[in-house]
Amino acid sequence: MNNSKLAVIIEEILSGYETDRGINHIEGPNLPSRKSVEEITRDLLNIVFPGYYEKQEISRQDIRLYVWEKVAAVYHSLSHEISRSLKMLPEMAQKEMDEIISLSIEKTVFFLSRIQKVREKLNGDVASAYAGDPAAKSFDEIILSYPGLFAIAVYRVAHELYHLNIPLIPRIMTEFAHSATGIDIHPGAHIGDNFFIDHGTGIVIGETTLIGDNVKIYQGVTLGALSFKKDRDGRVLKGGKRHPTIEDNVVIYAGATILGGETVVGRDSVIGGNVWLLESVPPGTTLTHQPPKLVRREKDPGGAKEQYMYYI
Repeated sequence: MNNSKLAVIIEEILSGYETDRGINHIEGPNLPSRKSVEEITRDLLNIVFPGYYEKQEISRQDIRLYVWEKVAAVYHSLSHEISRSLKMLPEMAQKEMDEIISLSIEKTVFFLSRIQKVREKLNGDVASAYAGDPAAKSFDEIILSYPGLFAIAVYRVAHELYHLNIPLIPRIMTEFAHSATGIDIHPGAHIGDNFFIDHGTGIVIGETTLIGDNVKIYQGVTLGALSFKKDRDGRVLKGGKRHPTIEDNVVIYAGATILGGETVVGRDSVIGGNVWLLESVPPGTTLTHQPPKLVRREKDPGGAKEQYMYYI
């Protein structure tokens, strides 16, 4: 390729930057670093479950220094990334940088003050997984190897930041877990205590989903929106309750799809595999498909003819 052709291509690419879409705010505030946010997420997981995600061993004598180092690292890195995310908000456009930095530090300190509450919730999630999965041999196995627990842990951290009205960072965190586990939990979802995801691949939990306590969900479940309201110009309206409510003590089996902001699954209900649910069900409901029609073909021992057996 000669230089003239290359120059034409480069100029074409540069002209596309003029819209400021798909570039990191040239001549404006830089957005949070995805790599930094992922590193912060790993540090937070090491704070909530110390010793589980590190290569080196941590002794009881070292734990105080270890936690001090991790919390201090998160404090500095997270406050920096929060300041970058806050600068993109329209209401921050006229703020002085010192004021934005002060606000980011305030939000970071408040977030860190919630870490012990997050740990308590996660301990309940681990206990729920141990009680609900006969294959689980120990709490250690769940923390180290269960993708569902990893996704829940990242969600619970991101959820705290989401409710501090911090843009981008919570979603980067949960998408980090999504890429690692195949489990997509929006940080805005409200999830109660003792939540258990079994297997987990393919689960989707939307932003306005409400989940009560002691809920168990299997792989492939979607808690999604039924439809999106639009304005006169056909643009999707933001906000509003779009995703279902799952009350306490509900079990949702693999492949079930539950849609709509007005859909409520009453407490103590069981939703069977592959059920498609668009309306509310009262407490104590068991909802399943009828068994499918199966066709079985067998050959007799002599091979002279085939026997067909039909099951309905």
